[in-house]
Amino acid sequence: MPLRETLARVDADLAAGRVPVARQRLRGLVSSFPYDLTLRRRLAEVYRLYGDAAEAGRWMYLEEDRNVDETAAFEARYGSPARRMKALDWRGPEAVAATSFAEKQLVAVRTACAEELGHPVGWDDPASYRDGLEEKEGEAPSGPWTVGGVLAGAGCLVGALAFVAIWVTGVVALFD
Repeated sequence: MPLRETLARVDADLAAGRVPVARQRLRGLVSSFPYDLTLRRRLAEVYRLYGDAAEAGRWMYLEEDRNVDETAAFEARYGSPARRMKALDWRGPEAVAATSFAEKQLVAVRTACAEELGHPVGWDDPASYRDGLEEKEGEAPSGPWTVGGVLAGAGCLVGALAFVAIWVTGVVALFD
């Protein structure tokens, strides 16, 4: 689907309140067009609707007018330079960045990662910075608890307890 048509669908999704669908469309567009900073900016705006400062900071990281608090939240969530490299989802040389600020940011992240790992790393070679990801690969980026997450956890707990109660009742009935 062409870029313009997909953006029109994003606008329609947002107007209809289908924020998750709009977010997924924009994530796909950023993946397909990693150099387009306007797509990254739009994705950051969608994450602001969720109140997710770290993800908004992630997608605005290459912009000069980024929010300091969002940037700090992004850097805290993705603590190592290798994790930031993976999160920024950039491909190719920094020189193709749309602005000199974005290019400097990309160079800074790549350089910090190379210094931390002790060998050259590249945006097109995730294996080159995989060592920086492995130490924390099992950890999911931490974020604040959400009502949905708490309710889902409580629902799983209730379901497990109900299953155990039915099982115990069946075992007791078997020996009566």
